[in-house]
Amino acid sequence: MQIHLTTKQATLEQDIHPCEDAPHQIIDVNTGEVKIASGPIMLRSVAIGSCIVVAALDSEKRVGGMAHIMLPGIAPSNSIDKTKYASNAINKLIGMLNGSGVEPDNIEVCLVGAGNVLQKEDDTICDANIESVTDILREKNIPVMASVLGGTKRKSVFLDIETGCISYAEGDEKEKILWKLTTILY
Repeated sequence: MQIHLTTKQATLEQDIHPCEDAPHQIIDVNTGEVKIASGPIMLRSVAIGSCIVVAALDSEKRVGGMAHIMLPGIAPSNSIDKTKYASNAINKLIGMLNGSGVEPDNIEVCLVGAGNVLQKEDDTICDANIESVTDILREKNIPVMASVLGGTKRKSVFLDIETGCISYAEGDEKEKILWKLTTILY
């Protein structure tokens, strides 16, 4: 099952083109990690299975971040890796963006992941992750600009902070633009 969500006017590119003008530095965001950056930097997360990556951007300040979420809900109090859980990771991502001067109303996100890559008939984690992440974002009034969720292929996501371009790839397919800013700021 492939789900595409749009909760706010978004620019979805139908042509298949990777984001242009690659940045100077690439920062990997692995499972359970939350990272932010600004400037000519690309945040990327690869080999996404049932996890969901929240790619967030403040298009005015050109500050972006990613949370690579593995599990739905809130981490147990004894958990060492709390940001593997949706609520903890999203709260940390928003907190880090706020700490960099980003106003909550300026945060826009795209979602990638939740693929049943093992093709288990009784899989429930993908749907649970989708429900948890989208519910949390809806409660926080954070718009989901575009998403690629579900299916059975592993995914990768790339956030070029300077250009405001978010792209993704499924399986061994070429990278495609998921969402791109339509307003160029100089």
